Amino acid sequence: MNRNTRLDEKLDRIRRDPSGSKEFLICDAKDPDMARGINALGIARDAEGNQRPQTRRGFLETVRQIVKQDVVDLMLLSAYNLHKLAIEEDLFAGSKMARAARVNDTTEIWLPRHGTYRETASGPFRTADLARVMHGGRPPLANGVAGADLGLYSLTFTNDVHADHRMLEAYNAFRAECNALGFRHFLEVFNPNVGALSGEAVGEYVNDCIVRCLAGIDRDAAPIFLKVAYNGPRAMEELVAYDDEMIVGILGGSAGTTRDTLELLHQSKKHGARLALFGRKINQAEAPLDLIEILRAVADDEMGPEEGVAVYHDRLSKQSIRPVRALDEDRAITQPVLKAA
Repeated sequence: MNRNTRLDEKLDRIRRDPSGSKEFLICDAKDPDMARGINALGIARDAEGNQRPQTRRGFLETVRQIVKQDVVDLMLLSAYNLHKLAIEEDLFAGSKMARAARVNDTTEIWLPRHGTYRETASGPFRTADLARVMHGGRPPLANGVAGADLGLYSLTFTNDVHADHRMLEAYNAFRAECNALGFRHFLEVFNPNVGALSGEAVGEYVNDCIVRCLAGIDRDAAPIFLKVAYNGPRAMEELVAYDDEMIVGILGGSAGTTRDTLELLHQSKKHGARLALFGRKINQAEAPLDLIEILRAVADDEMGPEEGVAVYHDRLSKQSIRPVRALDEDRAITQPVLKAA
């Protein structure tokens, strides 16, 4: 199995010393093709600042560069791109970076242009075949897997008993398949995509759904960590305090400003999160590798969020990369949950 990674080493250190460990993991969610179609892969910019949708070829080259950079602890990919990079190219050979595949695609993330799927309660669906994620249709290796033995599984609770029942039935079936194959997962729990909950009630509802859902799962079959929306300090602290064996991470959400990105990491860590798994916040950056290095520095308390924005813009200037936003605009906090702290 592919478990000799920084991800596993850091998670083990956190579990051994939940109150004393200073570990914070940076993870890159390079799985947007599971959601948005043609425009999923970010933006390609030329020297004049002209933009076009990124191609798969350009997207994969960015992933290769990030793996070579070797700063992030986990690379999350679609099964399609995992096969290309891990099985066909053996990109992760000799690397301590963990890799994983998104292994379900609920209707919550069906986001084609002109689509209306998110107007109804999220429903379960899974395209990925776990055995093929692990081995790519080839005979299993004697000393591990060619693809990945770790995957992201997502749930969206909507306060609709029938929709949530279907979601949990699918999760039960998924875990049974995991148990049979020796496949591990981490669990992403989105905020409700429909309904009337708002404010602090959202965090309280999601926290209770997580605890109730996991209470019926034995430790060996449970997710190795959680990935949740940051619903503010109170919700994060409540979830973290409930069980110090449950490692909680945050998802990135919309791209926002560079300050939003760094502030989200800083605030979530302050209130108990142990990892950040960012997708669009890294993928849509002008210089993703530079942003990753700054994320690592903020996570390690080597610089603060506002300083990080200034350092990022200085790097853009030195590389003659035109920023999407001027420095003053990019250092602003725009996301309400971060402003409220």
